[in-house]
Amino acid sequence: MKWQEIRKQYPNQWVLIEALKANSQKNNREIQDMAVISEYNDSTAAWRGYKALHLANPLRELYIFHTSNEQIEVIEDRFTGIRRNA
Repeated sequence: MKWQEIRKQYPNQWVLIEALKANSQKNNREIQDMAVISEYNDSTAAWRGYKALHLANPLRELYIFHTSNEQIEVIEDRFTGIRRNA
């Protein structure tokens, strides 16, 4: 689905979505196709749903958005630190 379709189908809701088709350009993640996993009335419940699903499936590309936003934007933050084995 496209974001505009999701906005129409889930007005004024928090939605947990999975990116099905996406690419990165200039530190922005552009999501071309997405699927709604769940809808929520409040952000706290949405975060609980996200955490549970992410813990079970960490490789899935999941996001939470509110459908009042006309556009969505995902800014990539690259890890630039040093990792150390303990």
